[in-house]
Amino acid sequence: MSPAGLVRIEAAALEQLATRLEGAQRSHFDSLAATMVTAVQAGHRIVLTGVGKSGLIARKIAATLLSTGTPAAFLHPTEALHGDLGLCAAGDILLALSYSGASEELLRLLPVLPKLGVTLACFTGCLTSQLAAASQHVLDISVEREACAHQLAPTASTTAMLALGDALAIDVSLRLDFQPQHFAELHPGGALGRRLTPVRALMHTGDALPSVLPTATLPEIIHEISARRLGVTTVQLKGKLVGLLSDGDLRRLFEREGPEAFHRTAAEICNPEPRTIAPEPFASEALDLMEQHKITALIVTADGTRDTTVLGILHLHDILS
Repeated sequence: MSPAGLVRIEAAALEQLATRLEGAQRSHFDSLAATMVTAVQAGHRIVLTGVGKSGLIARKIAATLLSTGTPAAFLHPTEALHGDLGLCAAGDILLALSYSGASEELLRLLPVLPKLGVTLACFTGCLTSQLAAASQHVLDISVEREACAHQLAPTASTTAMLALGDALAIDVSLRLDFQPQHFAELHPGGALGRRLTPVRALMHTGDALPSVLPTATLPEIIHEISARRLGVTTVQLKGKLVGLLSDGDLRRLFEREGPEAFHRTAAEICNPEPRTIAPEPFASEALDLMEQHKITALIVTADGTRDTTVLGILHLHDILS
């Protein structure tokens, strides 16, 4: 079979899963999601477990839950039998992943869970299995066939597990009102962390904020732009924004007026309607705004309008670096 054909087998498994979630499985999905939300709001967490390939998928789902604001952990069932079951506390939810529902390591946990006060849920392809019978919440991840030619290696079934886990994690995060700023707090590193850095953390403030009075002369303006090395300066009066001047504005001024430009003040030659932004948006939003208007700097004001106090200035290089 061609690579495309193998992928289509897994795609078909996802279509079947989606159809079930539009039908009878929707109520089971909603019930589990609601139970997870209640547990998290009460200070409990979601513990994922599984053996082999299902265990690898369980680890990934646990990571997705954590990154979207749901306290979660992975528990290896073998280690759980030798003391790590102490990871689970009364009120927690143990979500077990097993296509057959007959993994020996998981079944050996079943008698202990009620004593711990742990709610058992599962993803399985066998709704009549012992694991399904012991679970309070059961979600069906059965597939017609695996992509493996011998129907041995978990492929389409683990893809369905992963997709269902992602859907559950995102649904729970929405129910918990997980917001982009919360996501940013949990992802401070890497490229994603840089995209989610707030403008407040990148802007130039205090002495690093270029500023001249409306009455500033051209030499004063040139000195301020050169000294702060941002290619621009704000024009302010008592903390309020009057306008913005860039080195490009000055070049165009000299082209138009020549030596007469030295008789002009900042208020006369500045752009009175520069683009502004509030301190709360992410760097990615600021970058989009700069690209949209083909500019290299944004003035940061208290509420993102030109009518409030100037807090700082954000330059394109601050984001790209």
